Amino acid sequence: MSTALSWSGVGLVAVGGAMGAVSRYALSDKVAQWALTLSPTTRFPWGTWSVNLLGCLIMGVLAGLALRHAWFDTPMRLLLMTGLMGGFTTFSSFGLETLDLVLDKHWGLALSYSISSLLLGVLAAVLGMALGAGSAGLSR
Repeated sequence: MSTALSWSGVGLVAVGGAMGAVSRYALSDKVAQWALTLSPTTRFPWGTWSVNLLGCLIMGVLAGLALRHAWFDTPMRLLLMTGLMGGFTTFSSFGLETLDLVLDKHWGLALSYSISSLLLGVLAAVLGMALGAGSAGLSR
């Protein structure tokens, strides 16, 4: 597979990404509304949580299809895995990459990737919020 960008590849990723982003928005909103009907005071981000887990499941299904079927070629991967699932949730990519490390028996790398992604991701969000707010005060 060539690493050079092609216009057709960019188009496939863009179309898939748009579909994934709209799907994420719609599903996350519906789940969040449903969760509020069950518990009107809930603060747990059920919408995002659901999208992330569903995204991991779908990414796993797509990866399995890619292993078994010749029709799941590079354009199909660009449209569905990079585009659709990238727009739906990048957590699905994280899940698949971690699984790849586990399947290759790179236990330490899988663990360090998982822990560092979580911890550094939260720290980066804190830093980004501080930079975006223009001060170190993070109160709402």
